[in-house]
Amino acid sequence: MTVASPSRHRTTYRQVLADPRFRLLFLTRCLAIAAGTLRIVALSVLIFASTGSVVLSAVAYGIGFLPQMVGAALLGTLADRVRPRRLIVAGYALEAVTAAVLGLTRLPAGVSLALVAGVACTTPVFLGASNRVVADLLTGDGYVLGRSLYNMASSGAQLLGFAGGGLAVAALGSRHALLAAAGCQLLAALLVRLRLPDLPVPAGARAQSTLRHSLATNRRLLTDTRVRALLLAQWLPPAFVTGAESLIVSYAARRGFPAGAPGLLLACLPIGMLAGDFVVGRLVYPALRERLVRPLLVVLGLPLLAFAADPPLVFAATLLGISGTGFAYGLGIQRRFLDALPETSRGQAFGLLSAGLMTFQGLGPAAFGLLAQLAPTGAAIALAGAATAITALVHHPPLQSRVVPKTRRPSVAAKHWNHNPGREA
Repeated sequence: MTVASPSRHRTTYRQVLADPRFRLLFLTRCLAIAAGTLRIVALSVLIFASTGSVVLSAVAYGIGFLPQMVGAALLGTLADRVRPRRLIVAGYALEAVTAAVLGLTRLPAGVSLALVAGVACTTPVFLGASNRVVADLLTGDGYVLGRSLYNMASSGAQLLGFAGGGLAVAALGSRHALLAAAGCQLLAALLVRLRLPDLPVPAGARAQSTLRHSLATNRRLLTDTRVRALLLAQWLPPAFVTGAESLIVSYAARRGFPAGAPGLLLACLPIGMLAGDFVVGRLVYPALRERLVRPLLVVLGLPLLAFAADPPLVFAATLLGISGTGFAYGLGIQRRFLDALPETSRGQAFGLLSAGLMTFQGLGPAAFGLLAQLAPTGAAIALAGAATAITALVHHPPLQSRVVPKTRRPSVAAKHWNHNPGREA
């Protein structure tokens, strides 16, 4: 027996993208993220125009986040019990139908929000299935770089989605923009259906009640010390930074910055994240990447402390850009997190991870927004940075990775990928 350890071999992004199946999942995910961002912008504008309520418009912006934890808790096991292609196609198709219904019908605001929240409950299942396929397809450092590409795609697609979303709504109107989002989601569903092989479910998938098995598996994952520590390490820092990010608009207004300053400042974090993920993913060796988790957590939080001193606009933008590079700490956790998971529960674990990210990033702005009512906005941002940096002190990486045999036989999924590279059901 031997212990899985980070390789000294450095994989390249080109090698990861050379696989047509990963490339398909990557490109369709980019398309779906951009479409989802467009839907968020269009729905927020549509609800504000129809109700005049700032509160309902804000709720429309974040209504798809918090319900995901409900779906992960009650339905998460489906990601390991249903063929992944069917789940991924169903997820994109359901998003397409939702956007089309919102664009074609004049539903009351409450019904529209309930529809989006209901669909959000299923999101962890579809994302879990997609991430499980990536974990089966890519191994070692290739998997870490695959996750890095997903992170960069998410940041880039959101930047383009928010920028292009406003232009699309202005040019097409909210309802036609929703139909455009539906078309993009439908295209993603068709591409996956036609081009992705029909992988089987894991050999160890159980046939017991979905609800009971989902709850039991989540309980096992969360009571496993290693898994829980790695989940919290991926949930808490983004929640703290998102809390700081949510205060940028009010901070800029309080400081009297120019009208375009909030947009500039909000763009700095994802730009820094793109740069950090590229540099750490492409230029840093796997073993060093894992040793950099704590230093990068400090980089993520420490620059935000300077907001307590009310820095000028250019300095504030620079600080946010530097902070964004610290998000690359997550690349040093990916391999250890994958190694800590039972193979038959990977899909559910990935769904739980994504649902927790959305939930905590929904709670972070609320918590630090309340704090900003009691303290200056810059001080609240600084406290968010301090909380982020403190996670570096309490984060204790697992002493060893999951024990694996010296010679591993290919999994059922791996055999299917290798022997049926182009089969379509």
